Amino acid sequence: MSTETVIQTAASEATAADAAPKRRGYWSLWAGVPREFAFLILTMPIAITSLVLLSTIFFTGLGLIVVVFGVFILVASLFIARGFGTLELVRLRWAGRDEIRRPAWDHADRNQGFWRTMFAPFIDGHYWLYLLHGMVINPIVSIVTWTVTVVWTSIALGGVTGWIWQRYIPGEGQDFWLYDVVIDWLVPGNTLNVDPRVGESVFEFVIGLIFLATLPFVFRGLTLLHDVIARGTLGAWRSEALEREVAQLAASRGAAVQAEDASLRRLERDIHDGPQQRLVRLQMDLAAIERKLDHDPEAARELLGEARDQARETLDELRALSRGFAPPILQDRGLAVALQSLAARSPIPVMVEVALPTDAALPAPIERNAYFVAAELLTNAVKHADASGIRLAVSTRDTGPTGHWLDLWVTDNGHGGAALSAGHGLAGLEDRVRGLRGMLVVDSPVGGPTTIGAHIPFVPLA
Repeated sequence: MSTETVIQTAASEATAADAAPKRRGYWSLWAGVPREFAFLILTMPIAITSLVLLSTIFFTGLGLIVVVFGVFILVASLFIARGFGTLELVRLRWAGRDEIRRPAWDHADRNQGFWRTMFAPFIDGHYWLYLLHGMVINPIVSIVTWTVTVVWTSIALGGVTGWIWQRYIPGEGQDFWLYDVVIDWLVPGNTLNVDPRVGESVFEFVIGLIFLATLPFVFRGLTLLHDVIARGTLGAWRSEALEREVAQLAASRGAAVQAEDASLRRLERDIHDGPQQRLVRLQMDLAAIERKLDHDPEAARELLGEARDQARETLDELRALSRGFAPPILQDRGLAVALQSLAARSPIPVMVEVALPTDAALPAPIERNAYFVAAELLTNAVKHADASGIRLAVSTRDTGPTGHWLDLWVTDNGHGGAALSAGHGLAGLEDRVRGLRGMLVVDSPVGGPTTIGAHIPFVPLA
């Protein structure tokens, strides 16, 4: 199976999974009861351990704050609080809750020496929230949830099984029966006369069934309570997501600028080494022709032939260089026709498969960059792959949550061995694609075939 097929199949499955409605029936709640019970029953022991350990270390460090050594103890307590908070996030994920995005602990601007790294927790609000969670919030909440878990489970299991083991418990002299009190309260003046042990067993069995039937809802609600608290105190802030998005956009723009700058430098070098030198030679030939035209027409005629050859070769080189710019056919007739024209000029046969939308046009920057990527990949295949056939496939897909993507694949039957090495053509292509917030996939084992895919996100034009 090709890399293209694998990626498209995975994308289709992910889209189908997102589109399929999740079933939330009563019996599906029971499937999570074992994990939720394990989470809840272990919560209080972990919370009490966290309370004792953090309180001891934190207040010891606070008491020794006047001594330099106390600062290190405070820092240690913050890191230990971070460990307990991370454990809570892992346990919630294991209990079946959606993953909570964790804070970005490593900041590039803070890794500047031992002391700056050491004192970083003091200015990071997440450490103090983790300390508050581990030393105050979680111990209080866990006592409530642990108590409810133990009581609810005990009543449910004890009620439905009491008729088995209660007969072996001595009950002489017992004159208080709970079922009798409840029935007298519900039906005043009733004359019900049953064996007290039988009546008590039936009453406890009914109560046990009620508690057992509601057990999944109680466990789910208690787990959700811990999840909500963890999201508010242990999760990353929305401002951090915005900062990360801004940083990614800045990096993407920087990569695009670097790729464009590299392309301009390469074009400048190519013009200087090729057409410019030929134009200088052509100028010299024309000057020589002008000098010999009157007294040596034959020599002038020979120089005219050489000048004509120089002009033709210069024109050919300029045409080759102009392929790095958007051709008029791309602007006039669109990406599909431009790729067909690009494939027709290839010295190696190219099979073109284009499946582009007809109801919504692609943005001009996406078309232009896709054309550049295709031209570069075809050129690399012709120059380096030693291939006898090339396949160029272009299509779009709508993945739903992640938006629309343009997929461009170039496959050749050459000897393979292509890699994303720094300073090479594929590295420049990767910079260009990454600048568009896309990705470049290279699958080129030794011996071939080589499959390279560029995946670029876009917003369709209405």
